[in-house]
Amino acid sequence: MRVGSIVMGVSDVRRAMEFWGRALGYVPRDEPEATWVVLTSASGAGPNVSLMRSETPVQEKPRVHLDLYTSDQAGEVDRLVGLGASHVDWQDYPPDADFVVLADTEGNRFCVIQHGLPPT
Repeated sequence: MRVGSIVMGVSDVRRAMEFWGRALGYVPRDEPEATWVVLTSASGAGPNVSLMRSETPVQEKPRVHLDLYTSDQAGEVDRLVGLGASHVDWQDYPPDADFVVLADTEGNRFCVIQHGLPPT
């Protein structure tokens, strides 16, 4: 068994598709619908990210979120903010935090984590 897709609720599927597609280098698997799209890695690596229209309010501290690993945290945070992400005022940062909390264009929280990955 493996993770096939991570599903996130969004209020605007097309706006979220544009953000996550550009953020991750993902493309729609099929023609997007008004209420649903599955994004898949252009390189074929990694799980899909599915975006489903939802009226559920964004959680301030979601129980499930994405952790994005990078070897260039500052550069990626700047790039993602340039794509429309926003910084989240996160009160729970430990003093030696290796993560930055952002919100996507829909308000969904995610973390950008400094990780020793080779640059892609």
